[in-house]
Amino acid sequence: MILITDSASDILEDEAADLRVHLVPLDIMFAGEHFTSNTHETFDNFYRLLAERDDFPVTSQPSPEAYLELYQKARREQEEVLVICLSGALSGTVESARIAADLSGWQDHITIVDTRHAIASQRLMVEEAARMRDEGKSVQEIVAHLEFLRDHIRICGVLDKLEYLRRGGRIPAGLAKVGDLLSIKAVVAVNDGAVSPVGKARGRHAGEKRLYQEFEKHPHNPAWQITFVYSLGLKIVKEFADAFCEHYSIDCMKTRMIQIGPTIGAHLGPDCVGLCFVTKDPVQ
Repeated sequence: MILITDSASDILEDEAADLRVHLVPLDIMFAGEHFTSNTHETFDNFYRLLAERDDFPVTSQPSPEAYLELYQKARREQEEVLVICLSGALSGTVESARIAADLSGWQDHITIVDTRHAIASQRLMVEEAARMRDEGKSVQEIVAHLEFLRDHIRICGVLDKLEYLRRGGRIPAGLAKVGDLLSIKAVVAVNDGAVSPVGKARGRHAGEKRLYQEFEKHPHNPAWQITFVYSLGLKIVKEFADAFCEHYSIDCMKTRMIQIGPTIGAHLGPDCVGLCFVTKDPVQ
């Protein structure tokens, strides 16, 4: 079985190799540079530029040809294909994968999953698919598990500035300016496949407390690891993770930290922190 995902999963290139997962890149064009590789160095350089400049990156979905090449490889090797895509509400990535399938002559052996997620939550689904593939599970068994996960993952974060939402056309300029002057922090989450606001707070500390409320509103399934996410620099997320783990008596050594890449991070800004966890009940 050939597993394919896109770079919006924020799986690093060496991690993808270890997982035996093919990464199809989204192209982020910014300041005359193409950001297509998933490495910490690439991510850090992107956020430093984002903080220095006033313009906004341009993101291009993968071309159908990028998928078609992998489908043709699968056809030659007589392999089933499972494609795990960035949410269709955020990108045309799913559509590119489907167009390529129709052109491949191997479409009956290609299964495409719209995760309705992004970044760490998409990554979790890919990791689970790789684990199940290695256990010898069928495509149908893996897809059923991914559909369960899709409804039981909560990912949310607090933004340090509203400016990056303004640059991406998500909120009016006046609102962003006033909000940043008043130190208003937006709290966002992935809802029904899209990144949307779920609250706001005055100051970073209050914003992080709002994430506690999300965690309590959607009780965590303790069988699953909690992931803390961040955009640039570990200091802020480490402080948040330490306080969070202490508050809920969680062993920090059993959690992990994942960096957010440019695809979604462009809208969140350099100093975003958040968390991703699997819930006991479906997320409404």
